[in-house]
Amino acid sequence: MKFLVYGALNIDLIFSVDHIVIPGETERCVSLEKSSGGKGSNQAAALAKAGMDVHLAGKIGSDGAYLLEILHPFGVNTDLVKIWEGGTGNALIQLDRNGQNAIVYYPGGNGAITPEEIEKAMDAFAGYAAGEEGMAVLQNELPHIDLMMKAAKKRGLRICLNPSPCDEKIESLPLETTDIFFVNEIEGASLAGVPRNGGAGDNKEILEKLVKRFPESEIVLTLGKEGALYGYKNTREKGGVLDYPVVDTTGAGDTFTGYFLAARARDFSVRESLAFACKAASIAVSEKGALQAIPDAREVF
Repeated sequence: MKFLVYGALNIDLIFSVDHIVIPGETERCVSLEKSSGGKGSNQAAALAKAGMDVHLAGKIGSDGAYLLEILHPFGVNTDLVKIWEGGTGNALIQLDRNGQNAIVYYPGGNGAITPEEIEKAMDAFAGYAAGEEGMAVLQNELPHIDLMMKAAKKRGLRICLNPSPCDEKIESLPLETTDIFFVNEIEGASLAGVPRNGGAGDNKEILEKLVKRFPESEIVLTLGKEGALYGYKNTREKGGVLDYPVVDTTGAGDTFTGYFLAARARDFSVRESLAFACKAASIAVSEKGALQAIPDAREVF
């Protein structure tokens, strides 16, 4: 299988702090790091590190050209990333002593993608993947996601959707065309119309309602330290995380997504794929950074 990840590419500024600041508070950070980020680049890197054939499409400014240089050694094809005259997306990340984060996001080129660019990228990838199964891996960080989904289906590609951030435009998307959803508890609850009370029963209810709402779609519900649940028609599976120390949770969900898709493409069962994806995410949170912390295939499989 060949993958097209159409997603955000960001310059991440990571401020290591004792605790996430509150309104009106000023805090001195312990360290400041600059790295590559964005769900697009994270998921493309995870798929590539897992041994998959991956193209990345997106939009950056000349200030972000070095992001592509970071991705190339992993094996990510970046020919479909457009460089424009504006700036690259930026994410300001506060990372506290427990590995939790708070993020402020500026879209830059991510928010300037045009319908014409989408059609050209989909055409180019469909030509590359001709004769093989292809999948478009999409998130909700970019504009025109509805057009991306329609363009992908028109060209016979399967669709993987991570509806993050889960905002008001989600319900306007052709969600029924999605082949596999990756959602966390908050996103899943929103799509399922289930109030979050924090109990394990809530997660099962969310999964069941999503399976019922999207009967032709696979549902992967990620639960942080509780692992992940899977539902599709009459199949239900659960995966658990490994006991690694939590240093930085940035990019853990993207690592999970990449490795689950890669494991399924390698013909592993759903149960095995959940185990591999949970293992990869567990390793990723034990190190700082997003791309740097994603393990390679030898570590996971």
